[in-house]
Amino acid sequence: MKTEYFKEYSACLGRDMEFKVYGHAGRPILVFPSQDGRFFDFENNGMVASIFDFIESGRVQLFCCDSRDQDSWSSLSWDNRWRIENQEKYYHYITDELCPRIFEISAQANAGRPDGILTTGCSLGATHAANFMLRRPDIFSGCIALSGAYNARICFPDYFDELVYMNSPVDYIEGMPYDHPYVQMYRERDIILCVGQGAWEHPMLEDTLRMKELFGYKNIPAWVDVWGPDVAHDWPWWRKQLPYFLSHIC
Repeated sequence: MKTEYFKEYSACLGRDMEFKVYGHAGRPILVFPSQDGRFFDFENNGMVASIFDFIESGRVQLFCCDSRDQDSWSSLSWDNRWRIENQEKYYHYITDELCPRIFEISAQANAGRPDGILTTGCSLGATHAANFMLRRPDIFSGCIALSGAYNARICFPDYFDELVYMNSPVDYIEGMPYDHPYVQMYRERDIILCVGQGAWEHPMLEDTLRMKELFGYKNIPAWVDVWGPDVAHDWPWWRKQLPYFLSHIC
């Protein structure tokens, strides 16, 4: 398997950021790490190995990025505005800096710019995967979000402003008009949300079911898949889920 490592300065974040590319060609997939994670966590937890055949055959090309959750979602700072502003800085790093690099690398690998970038992640990585895709369907072609939380109040229980709203899918999808141009774009994307009913899957289960309701209200044909009571919020299940869903869209 071809791999490449990159360390590049981010003007949005004022620091170096790292990412790693797996594969020589295929549909580009941006991988968000789980909470506070690093670019190497997906590989270290067996997720790359779980989809080895997809990568080696040139069906997909993974781009595993770093998180900055320590400054936003995970931060214990009393200054909630500072926390959510840091999330927006990370948002701009991803959309304004990393995604152009993904398009550049993917175009070189595939002899042409892709139509969009698929996102994926587990736990808080799934939160990012869905949130980024829903905020920018012009950049992202879909998401495979595994066990994500989609209500920002899970990390901002006592604070809510316009930036928190912009990072809380259950709120902005509910508030989005039926005729909003993004709604039609969502209908044309590969949107997959999966969650189990077992250990540690709450409140992710409740958030996922709420997203299913909201997608239904707006006739968005998202695939919201709820797995059984034995399915826990843990890597062994995510290693089963990712190749299962990829086999349907890649």
